[in-house]
Amino acid sequence: MAHLLRGKQAGVQRDFSAGLNPQLFAIDEVARYGINSQISCLAYDPVQSLLAVGTNETQYGGGQINVYGQSRVSAVLPLARKASIRAIQFVADKLISVDSKNEISVFSIEAARILASYTPPGGVTALATDPTLDFALIGLQNGDVVAYDLDRQATAPFRIPNLWKQQYPKARPAAVITLAFHPRDIGSLLIGYSEGAVIYSLKTGKPAKFFQYELPPGAVGGDSDPAASSLRRSPRLTQAIWHPLGTFVLTGHEDSSLVIWDAKDGRKVLARTLQSTHVDEPGKATESLGSKPGTFALKCPLFRVAWCSKENADDTGILIAGGSPTTSLEKGLTFMDLGQTPVYATSTWQILSQHFEKPKRQHTLPTPPNAEVVEFCLIPRRSPHYAGAHDPIAVIALLASGEMVTLSFPSGHPINPTNQLHVSLSYVHPFINRVDMAYVDRTRWLGMMENRSKGPPILKGGAEAKHPMMRFANRNVLQAAHADGTVRMWDLGHGDEVENQTVLQVDVARAIGRSHDMDVSKMSMAGATGELAVGLRTGEVVIFRWGNNRDYGKEVRHSEVKAFGLETIKDRAEPSVKEGLLPLTMFRGQGQVTALKTSDVGFIAAGFQQGGLAVIDLRGPAVIYQAGLDELSGQAKRGSIRRSNGQNQQKAEWATCVEFAVMSLEGDGYSSILLFVGTNLGRLATFKILPEAHGGYSVKFVSSANMEDKVITITPLDSELGDPAEATQTAVAGLRDGRKIDGVLLVVTTSSVKMFRPPVAKGAHKTWDEVFCDAAAVVRYQAAGYALLGLFGDGSARTYSIPSLKQIASADVSRILDVRRFAEAIITPTGDIAGWTGPSEMALLNVWGTGSDLTRSLDKLFNLEALIPPRPTISNVEWMTGTLHVTPADMDALIGGPNRPPSKRMVEQRRAENEQQRAVKRSAAASPSSPEKEEEGYWAYMQRQMQERTQNLNIMGDSMERVEENSANWADDVNKFVSKQKKKAAMGFVGSKLGF
Repeated sequence: MAHLLRGKQAGVQRDFSAGLNPQLFAIDEVARYGINSQISCLAYDPVQSLLAVGTNETQYGGGQINVYGQSRVSAVLPLARKASIRAIQFVADKLISVDSKNEISVFSIEAARILASYTPPGGVTALATDPTLDFALIGLQNGDVVAYDLDRQATAPFRIPNLWKQQYPKARPAAVITLAFHPRDIGSLLIGYSEGAVIYSLKTGKPAKFFQYELPPGAVGGDSDPAASSLRRSPRLTQAIWHPLGTFVLTGHEDSSLVIWDAKDGRKVLARTLQSTHVDEPGKATESLGSKPGTFALKCPLFRVAWCSKENADDTGILIAGGSPTTSLEKGLTFMDLGQTPVYATSTWQILSQHFEKPKRQHTLPTPPNAEVVEFCLIPRRSPHYAGAHDPIAVIALLASGEMVTLSFPSGHPINPTNQLHVSLSYVHPFINRVDMAYVDRTRWLGMMENRSKGPPILKGGAEAKHPMMRFANRNVLQAAHADGTVRMWDLGHGDEVENQTVLQVDVARAIGRSHDMDVSKMSMAGATGELAVGLRTGEVVIFRWGNNRDYGKEVRHSEVKAFGLETIKDRAEPSVKEGLLPLTMFRGQGQVTALKTSDVGFIAAGFQQGGLAVIDLRGPAVIYQAGLDELSGQAKRGSIRRSNGQNQQKAEWATCVEFAVMSLEGDGYSSILLFVGTNLGRLATFKILPEAHGGYSVKFVSSANMEDKVITITPLDSELGDPAEATQTAVAGLRDGRKIDGVLLVVTTSSVKMFRPPVAKGAHKTWDEVFCDAAAVVRYQAAGYALLGLFGDGSARTYSIPSLKQIASADVSRILDVRRFAEAIITPTGDIAGWTGPSEMALLNVWGTGSDLTRSLDKLFNLEALIPPRPTISNVEWMTGTLHVTPADMDALIGGPNRPPSKRMVEQRRAENEQQRAVKRSAAASPSSPEKEEEGYWAYMQRQMQERTQNLNIMGDSMERVEENSANWADDVNKFVSKQKKKAAMGFVGSKLGF
């Protein structure tokens, strides 16, 4: 019966929750933002312009693949069973993954679902695909290579045995480490075993060259260990890649050696590390010294190596992750710009060796301090060929911490991910330390379109699905503070159409003037004006306001100007921002900022850990109030400030929650602007903000009351209508007309809730049952009424009626949200809950739903009109020297066998050709004299294809047998031709001298 009396105790005559019932309370999972677990691998498709991110299986979530396109386009591809993603590759309209349970999964990009899964007979250690092939080659732990038909979703008869074991029967077991198709001759495959590398010819079915890296006694090798240099050793292979033209092969080894080989004759061109050359020759390379005399520096392993090329594939460079000494302070990616590759046919061995020994330039693409790059993904401009390393414009680096860094290539300048990558990727670019939410007016948000200089977009693929029309006039604008001092803001939406999808950004580190100690503790954004205040753990409060940058495009030296307790920082705006949120002023307080509120009427209140409280009027701007909470105890009545417990009196006290309101205090005949401050010891202080004769404002302390526990939220309400009594522009304007608002306060602490008329805390009271409340807010459901929504330590979300504080409904949200981070969750006035599901992922829930999961994306990822460019082929010189030209169609016959039906891609191509032929015939119908051929039927086409494939295999076999003979005959013909040309040239020279 207590709930029947609470309304009268609080001075509220109406039931603001009369239209609410338990049936309305059901949790909908509206959306998810961020990365569900630790990132394990990356892949990029330049044809579709999509980025795929694979994750590990952790306590926060299972392994899955997130695919991102332009703007908010995204899709989640879950695995068939729980596992970690180890590798992902785009193949035309499919995405292939390898997981920690050695399962190959094939996903359809167009349908955004899994098509098939395959578990090879053994552990999967390598994967090779090509955009023009319908097959995936799979390297196994036992050294074999098998093939999987992506089109037929079945195993292919093709198999390569362990070539290393066949060549060296006494060698230790060698697993397949890497697989790579020749960049221009698809009939050659580079197989990297743990003991060495092999070039395998799919045309002849035999190995062509073997590469084994051996260090003689006295050679320091890559690790520079003096104790090991006296022994003969063979460092294990970890990398094996082609030169973009296929002229050379590079192998990386566990001792951080990089070895260049001649792909034609198998000779070693050069062995080097990032710092030294000729490490395989005794007495030539220098040892890597340690930080102390008599020691040597260990090197980081080679995590990843890519041989890149510019638009001209002859102009190359090597990008390396790892391989640097552990004592090196400069971490990042190393790029060796090799420049134009010497012409192989006319270059001496010395020229080839010096080309790799002395690159044009070698520099480091910097990453955050003490952050090791363990993986990277190149972003090519157009071509998916050349192992995805042709003419890249950027590189996305994955750090050991799980964070991402985007750098321009090859300069290495950091690329701002704002409006370049999907907002979910910003959660790890770098990690987010804190979030907050502003309920921003729709018109205000539509006008906040930042004008910032930026490069071409990285992700341009996909098309966003249609969403329901806008549900609410105000928008859920999230503010996310990152570890580097960057704050980004975007519209989370309500599960509806997001009109303004752009992301705003402010650089707090630049505004303050330092790059360290950038831990943001509080943020607050005004919903009506868009003004932003950011509080730091070091005590600074930085204020940003929308405007035009007067110093756009210019670096301006900061001029320290202090007035009215503030420091002007307008000259610290980012030069790249022409219009946006710009730094305005800064206040320095004592201790961490523990409470912060930016009102819609130009006031900002900030509380600090050392007990300070400051109020800033943005009309000046100026500090109009500054005092310590301990100074207020002498102004209040004895016993009303805090508990009489002497132990509590010795505890430090600071503000935990601040709120502005427009209402009448009990005993006043008028309304005024009020400021309420709640503390960690359960005190609620009330202040009045009063206008002065000179046009400014002053702050006057009224009284304080005891709330018994830490205050987590303060909500002012109109006692007649139940609407929020916040300090809005409309409410303040009504004060001039003498409008009076009778209000009540709903104050929630960790252990209870109170509802009363301020400033005296006499009213309704309810204690939580055996649990603590971590977050709470007053929410509204359409026109049915208001309720108090809270998140509790038992993992539940509960609603209570107002003013009776009777429980309406409860639901378990611990299956979605991380209960340990409930205190960081945000509850909006519309019943949305933005909470953390893991270290770098948030879920948006709505309590007025139907109990559905609405997170499945309907966005379209695949563009049928984006065609894969033709694969590069061998040059005329290579063809003339005897290299057999093999097409992807020939590979289908070599790998799939003669009995494999035409692939779906070939059938679709044939249908398109038939359609084109029919269109030509219709246009030429006016000439009946030309006889028309009978159109070939589908089954006739299938039969003809089978016959042609069999004939091609027979012809190819005959060609292989005659390759040596043809090559010898061709060489004789070339010699005769050259001799004849020399003779003609000599006779022509003599004739010209004689005047003929």
